[in-house]
Amino acid sequence: MSTFPGVGDKIPDIAMTAPDGSTVKPSDFAGRRLVIFFYPKDDTPGCTTENKDFSALAGEFAAAGTALLGVSKDPPKKHAKFIDKHGLTAPLASDAEEGGLSDTLGVWKEKSMYGRTYMGMERSTWLVSADGVIERIWEKVKVKGHAEEVLGVVKG
Repeated sequence: MSTFPGVGDKIPDIAMTAPDGSTVKPSDFAGRRLVIFFYPKDDTPGCTTENKDFSALAGEFAAAGTALLGVSKDPPKKHAKFIDKHGLTAPLASDAEEGGLSDTLGVWKEKSMYGRTYMGMERSTWLVSADGVIERIWEKVKVKGHAEEVLGVVKG
């Protein structure tokens, strides 16, 4: 049985850091729905595609009354370079090294590759209602078509 928040629970209101150094947290988006997409690392092929896909649809999400927030543990300065390099419009936030939102939601987890285990971000997306309740969770996301699928759910 999971001790992590799930569908029907309030999203933990944990502060993260925006690329400009300001603080951003889920409650900042109260009054509209919020899509939080967690991804492993800036400037890697899958993560770049995912961020570009959400950015390309940012206007449609906004028209549907839904904010976007991409989250990884990359530092704010790296996020700023990533945004500039790829012209991203979906806002990004840096999660805390320890005890951050990704830890609290259980998406920062042990992974393994080539026989090596390490801690990493599981690509996942969380849809949060206007009053801060988790509506839907996509786990182990495959990038291709994902932003469009999330938009379809948001538009209902």
